[in-house]
Amino acid sequence: FQTSFRINKERLIETGYPRNDILSNYTKEDVETIKNRMHLPHDKKILLYAPTWRDNSFNMKGYTFKLEVNFKKWQEVLGDEYIVVFKPHYLIVNDFNLDEVKDFVYYVNPQEDIADLYLIADALVTDYSSVFFDYAILKRPIYFYMYDLENYRDELRGFYLDIYKDLPGEVITDENTLLQKIHTHDFDYDRLIGFNERFNNHEDGQASKRVIDILLGEQHGA
Repeated sequence: FQTSFRINKERLIETGYPRNDILSNYTKEDVETIKNRMHLPHDKKILLYAPTWRDNSFNMKGYTFKLEVNFKKWQEVLGDEYIVVFKPHYLIVNDFNLDEVKDFVYYVNPQEDIADLYLIADALVTDYSSVFFDYAILKRPIYFYMYDLENYRDELRGFYLDIYKDLPGEVITDENTLLQKIHTHDFDYDRLIGFNERFNNHEDGQASKRVIDILLGEQHGA
């Protein structure tokens, strides 16, 4: 934030994100309520697929997203254990035809608050989205499926982090490898622990309280 927005360091307050307090304070009842509201089955694990947008894919209405995954193959490999909740980035405006995988892939409107989806998801599949920072707080598996890695890295945006060392999960570019790792529960939790120690060390469910205490303290001090 300091370098990107040219903010003096003394103006930055490191407290954790208030919006993420729910990820530390949720209950099983919260999870059940969300599943019921979304009409999701309770006898399957949930895999959240939350890709981000691409700068070079858009129309007159906004950004579009070309679905580069074979959900039919996902169903064949994972369908006995999982359902998929598909949540595009909120900037995405195009529709998706998912009739072929009905009752396996559940589409969520891009404008929906993703925090509820974090809570119900047993694992996350994403690409270059920042959703992994928040989801990591839950200490659940994160799979980075970067099928267009070279193009995104070299032609579009590049990265702030070393994706091979800093991310809380392995970079995967092949769909079959991705599905096999999810199917066999192949995930390095030590990597996730190290990530949280570095990036989420303030996320203890008390960030809102700290922010309020700081703001009220400053007001009283003035």
